[in-house]
Parts: sequence; C-alpha cells; structure tokens
Amino acid sequence: MSRFVKLNQIFIAQIILIIHVLKCFSVGKLTKILHSSEFCPINDDLMITKYILNIYSIHTACFLNYLLAFSCFIIFCSWQVSKTMKEDADEDIAKYDGKWEVEPLKENKVPGDLGLVLKSRAKHHAIAALLNRPFAFKDKPLIVQYEVNFQDGIDCGGAYIKLLSDSEDLDLDQFHDRTPYTIMFGPDKCGEDYKLHFIFRHKNPLNGDVEEKHAKRPDVDLKKIYTDKKTHLYTLVLNPDNSYEIFIDQSSVSRGSLLTDVVPPVNPPKEVDDPKDSKPEDWDERAKIPDPEAVKPDDWDEDAPAKVPDPDAVKPEGWLDDEPEFVSEPTAEKPDDWDEEMDGEWEAPQVPNPACSAAPGCGEWKPPMISNPQYKGKWKAPLIDNTNFQGVWSPRKITNPDYFEDLHPFRMESFRAVGLELWSMTSDIYFDNFIITSEKEVADRWAADSWGLKKLVASANEPGVLSQLALAAEERPWLWVVYILTVGLPIGLAVLFCWPKVCPDPTEEIPFNSNFLKQDILSHSFGYFVCYFQQRDEMLYRPISIQDGNYSVLQ
Repeated sequence: MSRFVKLNQIFIAQIILIIHVLKCFSVGKLTKILHSSEFCPINDDLMITKYILNIYSIHTACFLNYLLAFSCFIIFCSWQVSKTMKEDADEDIAKYDGKWEVEPLKENKVPGDLGLVLKSRAKHHAIAALLNRPFAFKDKPLIVQYEVNFQDGIDCGGAYIKLLSDSEDLDLDQFHDRTPYTIMFGPDKCGEDYKLHFIFRHKNPLNGDVEEKHAKRPDVDLKKIYTDKKTHLYTLVLNPDNSYEIFIDQSSVSRGSLLTDVVPPVNPPKEVDDPKDSKPEDWDERAKIPDPEAVKPDDWDEDAPAKVPDPDAVKPEGWLDDEPEFVSEPTAEKPDDWDEEMDGEWEAPQVPNPACSAAPGCGEWKPPMISNPQYKGKWKAPLIDNTNFQGVWSPRKITNPDYFEDLHPFRMESFRAVGLELWSMTSDIYFDNFIITSEKEVADRWAADSWGLKKLVASANEPGVLSQLALAAEERPWLWVVYILTVGLPIGLAVLFCWPKVCPDPTEEIPFNSNFLKQDILSHSFGYFVCYFQQRDEMLYRPISIQDGNYSVLQ
C-alpha cells in the first residue's frame, strides 16, 4: 500500500511539473530548459529561461522530495533585458546597453552547465525575470539563494539581486534603478570596500512612506570571495519571527533581527526632543571654572622664550666662518636667449660650497637651541568646580507624533520578479542557480546538486602544494630563500648529527706531528672530528710504543 502511495505521489508531482512547463510554453517564453545543450545568446528580443529545477541531474528519489515541497518553490519563466535609460545620468551612459550572454564558466567548467554572464565593462546592465506567482510574506520563511563568480576579479561593481515589488505597473522592459523593490541582497565592491548587502524597504504604516533598512555588516573578511575567481553561494534566510541569517558557501556570516539589527531602526522612538524648547540664557553648562581668587605669581615671566641658545655648546674645530654655505655654479653660463630687460639680471644657480664638504660647517656659527628651563608660558588661573553647574542642557522630551510600532517587519510587500540592475568596471561576472523557496532544506539540496558539483570540480583542478608554492615564489622571488632555509636547514642538521659516523680503526698507526690536528680538522667532517677526539681519550689509557717516530697502540 505504501509503495502504491509513493508511486502515486511521484505521478502527481510529475503532473504538477508538466503543468508549469506547459504554462511557460503557452506564453511563448520558455526557450531553454536547463538540460538543453543548445546555446542561446541573450539580446533585446530574446528571453532566456533557466528552469529552477535541474531535471536531468536529480535522482528520482530526490525528485520526489523536491516536488513534494513544490508549493514552496518559485519558478522563473524568462529573463528579459531592460530597454530603458537611467534618469539621472548623462545621455551617453544612461542607456542600459550592457550585454548579457548564457555561457559556461571560463575555468572549472561543469559539462553542460551554463550561466548568465554580464559581458560589458563600464556599462549599465539590467535584466529581470518574472516569477510564476508572487511571493507573499505570511507565515513561511523566505530563502533566496544564487551563485556568483567574479571570473576576472572585480574592481568596482556589484553582483546583487533585487526582488521587485508586486505592482500593477511593473514592466520588465522598463526595469531601472528606481523600480520599486522589496529586498536587495548580494555582494558589492568598490575600491577596498567589500560589502554584502541585505536591504529591505519598509513601509511606514502611518503615512505610507517607504524607507530602506540596511542590515549590519558581516563580521568576516569578505576580500577573498572577490579575488579567488571561484563560484560562491549566497543565501539569505528570513523567518516570520523577524530573524534573519546570511550564508556564504553555506557558512553563516551574519545574523540578527529585523527589529534591532538594521539601520535606521524599523520603529521610531516613542519620545523625541521638543523642537520648540530652547536653552535658558542663564543656564550654566560649565563643570569647571577658573579660580576667581587665584593670582599670578610675581616671578612668573610670560615673555620668556620657549627655546634658548645652548650656553654649553662650543663651535666645532675647523668650522669655516668665512665660507658661504652655497656658491654660484662656476660652469654655468647665461642662456643665449636671456633678455635682461624682460628677465632681469642673470645670476648663476647656487650649488653647495665644495669647501664645506670636508668641514663641520660653513658660515656664521650659532649654538643649537634648547628648551628654556625658565619658560612657563601664559599664566592661567587653575580650574575649580563650578558651584553653579547645572549639567548639559537638553530639550525636554515629548511624545513622538510620528511614532508607530510595527512588530512584524517580516511582512513586507510581496514581490513577483527578480532583477539584476548593475554597473560594473569588470566584465564576465557569472550568475547561476537562482532559487526562491520557503524551505531551507530544499535550498540546501539544490545547492548540493548545483554549487556542490562546481565546488568538487574546482577542488579537483586546484594545483598541488608544490605548484602553489612555486606560483607564490614567481610573484615574490625572495620566498625561494625562505624555502631553501626551511627545507635545507633541517636536512643539513639531520645529516650532520644523525648520519652514521665511521671512526678510524684504533689499531691503525696514527702519524704524530704538529700538523695532525690541523689537517684532521680541515680534511674531515664534524662527525670524524668527534670520532678522533673520542678515540684520543680512549688511547690515553692504552700502552703505546715508539717506532720510527710514530706512535702505535699496543693491543
């Protein structure tokens, strides 16, 4: 019975998928299924579809799990390039004419896998995709996840996405920087400022004004993800209890609450300063005041200089008082085109006096200046506590007329499209595997089947340790010295102290003359040197005989 139910669930799930596929076909927008091997460049008239489900790579057992959570999925039916212009930019750069392509990664390619690639430098880019249905913020979480690869690094530009608010006048052909969005999320970098945006737009329940709320910055160093040219996975999790968490490559980098960890805060203060209140004229904010009874001492000299000539200094011997420090250059000649009426009297340029190079100094000698021990500066009365001190004045508080309390900022305006509206000074920014769901487990499984595969391929293609060391040394040649010392020194010491020592036969005749030790030290290694001295000590206790001027050991 259970097997029949399971097969029935699979059949129902497949029917649901077919319905969504046919829905996209019916509107003429489905031009590319993910498992298709055809290459379709994007232009103004072509809309490319990347289905959120990687149908060919999902095992049947996993396929059921994905589709059982199908009610939590949002499907992208098409990508559509914007045809509008920016309102606040010069005409020559105002048009959204940056090019997009669908192509594989430059490095660490996964066979058959294509992504959406930003291709132009110093251009405005805008492309968006409608969802099959709006996402409404009710009682289920929101998980937004996608991949980015800065294939050529990044100088200045972003790779963030916008979840475009659901409105009657939403037109993807006119998608631009001022198109209302609900959430903006993703990496952004310019100069040495590395950011990971999470911004949501909150609507004031009193007057309807919309204000951007920025989440706190992650506490991790983001530089590596912009420079390593690897595909990174960005995930945003928003929960109905107003908590949020941001992941990079499935590792948490930031978490907080929409009520307490955004700037400016969602809810205004209950009380504000009274704009009509003003500080009284006799209000005294001085905690300390000059002592009115203090008198300047009679010996206080305010005119004494801070520096005086050193009375103990002596002019160095050989000082050339009559020689100037600079002299006219003897080889200089007046230019032929010099006009004294126009340019004035010509004077040769000044150069250091060569006579002073061998002397302690030239010109008039003056003793060096030292601090004046009698210097006291301008006299000021000492400060004492102010008996009339009333504290720092602040206006009185009144009830904030604009106060409201929104305890559920998670309930944002629904959205029904995803857009990339970017300016970049670097091309070939790769995007892939966008997913919007209400189940974190579904997003994790999807990441394992997509980003996880890219990660495995990249890991397999990484150079070995020795290759990485050699590449580092190409950029920093001084590292070769470090490598040699790090590797060679331990090997040398190991050979020196651990290599088997072959000591000479103690019965062998040893020539005895004044050059023995000198020759021995010069011609033998340290190990032999030690052996000789060890055997020398042993031979001191053995009988010897003198034969023909040589010493030999008697056994």
